[in-house]
Amino acid sequence: MNFDLIVIGSGPGGYVAAIRASQLGLKVGVVERENLGGVCLNWGCIPTKALLKSAQVFEYIQHAEDYGISVKDAKADFGGMIGRSRSVAEGMSKGINFLFRKNKITTIEGEGRLVRGKKVEVTDKDGKKTTYEAAHIIVATGGRARQLPNIPIDGKKIIGYREAMTLDKQPKKMVVVGAGAIGVEFAYFYSSIGTEVTIVEFMEQGLVPREDADISKELTKIYKKKGISVMANSAVQSVDTKGRSCKVVVKNRKTDKEETITCDVVLSAAGVTPNTENIGLEELGIKTDRGMIEVDAFYQTNVPGIYAIGDVVATQALAHVASAEGIICVEKIAGHTPEPLDYNNIPGCTYCSPEVASVGYTEAAAKEAGYEVKVGKFPFTASGKAKAAGASEGFVKVIFDAKYGEWLGAHFIGANVTEMIAEVVVARKLETTGHEIIKSVHPHPTMSEAVMEAAAAAYGEVIHM
Repeated sequence: MNFDLIVIGSGPGGYVAAIRASQLGLKVGVVERENLGGVCLNWGCIPTKALLKSAQVFEYIQHAEDYGISVKDAKADFGGMIGRSRSVAEGMSKGINFLFRKNKITTIEGEGRLVRGKKVEVTDKDGKKTTYEAAHIIVATGGRARQLPNIPIDGKKIIGYREAMTLDKQPKKMVVVGAGAIGVEFAYFYSSIGTEVTIVEFMEQGLVPREDADISKELTKIYKKKGISVMANSAVQSVDTKGRSCKVVVKNRKTDKEETITCDVVLSAAGVTPNTENIGLEELGIKTDRGMIEVDAFYQTNVPGIYAIGDVVATQALAHVASAEGIICVEKIAGHTPEPLDYNNIPGCTYCSPEVASVGYTEAAAKEAGYEVKVGKFPFTASGKAKAAGASEGFVKVIFDAKYGEWLGAHFIGANVTEMIAEVVVARKLETTGHEIIKSVHPHPTMSEAVMEAAAAAYGEVIHM
């Protein structure tokens, strides 16, 4: 069977690329070895947010008296939370199946491998091999949990994010290795329903170490207040899983002091690694760098007609990045003239509680890049909407170029801030200045007023602080 385009992988990069290509008139086939939607819809973005919502609802109930409501004997049903999460994921995967049928996209079930002559060999679950041909092929095979050499994932006592979403029994004690988005999200979920959680982070900054230092400091303070132990600038030396419990030896990188923590389960949340092994890259001579496929600005590899997007290329491992790359890639294939993606204007969101959202330069990075900056912060303790909602933790921080007013970056921590960051992304795309934000009337009372107030603070014009 011949296609105009074959996409290997149906995650948020692959399925979006396929649909856009179909809209542009291409005959499209998608190879998928598991479930449509990839990791994001089935094991990542969507089911984790369902778990986090359950945790948030339980947390609301625990603090119901703060809102003048009396609730007695509320209990967290761990199995029920897991079940709801899986149900949401299954529904989303079925939704992709519907979209494929609507757009006349052919789903090819099995393991895809590139072969010479712009062909893909697909091995189905019974071992049968079938070869398909296309003028263009996109590799969108995504990534998987990165394993640390001294913490091999066994799926039982040392687990990755997949197992963390499907445990049969809630652990009493958990050690989370890694304080990035995956680590802090699962730490919040398990802690909120009663698990004793310790986070071990290699970087000195602590929680969400890639975020602005002020965000990291604030989230660390809030997590400690919630009863979560945070061990920054520390490394896991070993995990003994021989007994009924895990014995985790943690070494402080500054003092060299070692401490042993006993827990029921260890969650390895040390990021993702690309799925680029055994898919035919070497046979075709496709260039890679440390497992990542090398591509140009429109995602073509060094082999004409072969492209790569998402977690297999050296860009931010985010669902919305993969989707944007997929659209740009197929629009270029179809003869359009898309703009290359601006990777310095990609929003990052972490759905812990409080949420974290950011885009652009951190304050330190802006100064390192040579900018003279104006920085404004506005705390949610000064926001009427935040106070009324009982969500006054956190702040909005904005960074402008002092010379021209260019919006260099923004960093939010607070309730629902992942819904607020898009204002900054659009404003930066349109080259909006700080003064233009100040003069743009924001509705009252809203959490988003804090963006305007923070911009005003940067220019010494803040009213409510």
